[in-house]
Amino acid sequence: MDNKTYTIFISFIVALGGFLFGFDAGIISGVMSFAGPEFNLSEIQYGWVVSAPSFAAMFAMLFSGRISDLIGRKKTLIFVAFLYAISAIFSAIATSYEMLYIARIIGGVAFGAALVLAPIYIAEISTAENRGKLVSLQQLNIVFGFFAAFLSNYFFNSYKSAETVFLTDENVWRWMLGVELIPAVIYFIFLFFVPKSPRWLYLKGNFEEAKNVLNQIHGSERGGIEIAAIEANIAADQNKSVLKIKDLLKPALRFILVVGLVVGVLQQITGINAVYFYATSIFKQTGIGTDAAFSSGVLLSTISVLFTFVAIYLIDRMGRRPLLLIGTAGIAISLLLCGYGFNQATYQLTEKNINQFEFQDAEKLMPFSDMVYDNDVDFKNDLKSALGNKVYSKNDGAILEAATTINANLILIGILGFIACFAFSLGPVMWVLLSELYPLKYRGLAIGVIAFINSLISSLVQLVFPWELSNLGNALSFFLFGIIALAGFFILLKILPETKGKSLEQLELEFIKN
Repeated sequence: MDNKTYTIFISFIVALGGFLFGFDAGIISGVMSFAGPEFNLSEIQYGWVVSAPSFAAMFAMLFSGRISDLIGRKKTLIFVAFLYAISAIFSAIATSYEMLYIARIIGGVAFGAALVLAPIYIAEISTAENRGKLVSLQQLNIVFGFFAAFLSNYFFNSYKSAETVFLTDENVWRWMLGVELIPAVIYFIFLFFVPKSPRWLYLKGNFEEAKNVLNQIHGSERGGIEIAAIEANIAADQNKSVLKIKDLLKPALRFILVVGLVVGVLQQITGINAVYFYATSIFKQTGIGTDAAFSSGVLLSTISVLFTFVAIYLIDRMGRRPLLLIGTAGIAISLLLCGYGFNQATYQLTEKNINQFEFQDAEKLMPFSDMVYDNDVDFKNDLKSALGNKVYSKNDGAILEAATTINANLILIGILGFIACFAFSLGPVMWVLLSELYPLKYRGLAIGVIAFINSLISSLVQLVFPWELSNLGNALSFFLFGIIALAGFFILLKILPETKGKSLEQLELEFIKN
């Protein structure tokens, strides 16, 4: 294959870690509809099972960059793929709540490392002209993972029935989790076919091997240009002292550290993983029913894929700054639209509805027949007090479908708008920016620190979201996310630089040495 195809091929393989992250995140939104009632989880336990990978990922993100600086990007990624496989197996055979979240913590270590290392590796084998597109392959793989997971969940849910022994309410979630083993093994095998990072080889003093890799990837002519840029950069850095963590706080790095932190926090605090990880649950809140909630998840992930292609097409043409600003404004509008839609909803069960329910103890809902609720919190609390948490959780889709009067299309437009805007802006552009902003010497450490904070925010959002829906309600939860996104837009408008079309070495001169 030619040099361009070869570069895309190895970038895509390395970015498969993103596919596994997306797959796990998408799968869990369907899994918890069955595993939550099976283990009779409280809201915080429910949130913890969902958020455990992000909690573990933040520690992996903090250290994986430095570990890969020591032993290499490739070796670290191979170990990551092995952890993905272990997590898939133990999640599928979990016999308790504790075993399930420990298995997901193992997966989280893999997510964290893969999400940091893939952009670093890809940026280090790319040229300035194609770096945005290639680093965006990670986000493309993430959304492909979501799509595959929602599709997988949809089919598992469709073929599950009370009459079959193979797929039942009790075991279907195990198959949903176990199927992740297949892409994990594929990722593990393919990683042996990628070369070591040439810039990492230079960092370690293996100049000849680095030159061979650059020539192999780019051809001798372009390889020579990349070699000259790296050698000039290394010559300028050779008298500098050994890197310490506190060096990230020095004045020369302050501006790019602030930019990275703002984008890293904003990517998660606007609630993207609350929507992805709880997609099935959110769609149930609109009263469309469990089956329709699963199929809406497929639609959501399809939008993600389509608009990630938009990002890949535009990122090296339009630039990083315009995409982030347009996308963040769209996210704010979409989330506020969701909040407005949920705020208009009413909830009422009739005697006829209650008689049609097929689950045990449905008659306990009779005292609430014909009562009209103007918010979901009071409605759900009254029903949980009558049925108990386990019975309500297992049948919330059917109950909400019968009781809810809402403009479901408005909510769907808001959520799909949010997903679309995220997919061409904060999703892929954050990782591209982080891989470009920091000099080679600081890159692994700086991205690790920002990714740690990014993942901390993500895990807190996922952990709190079930509690938020139960105690604040759907409308206020989405209004809060929308207001945060709006504030983020104005901060980015003021501080965000443009990095497109410049080599990593040029950007270092521009941001650090001036």
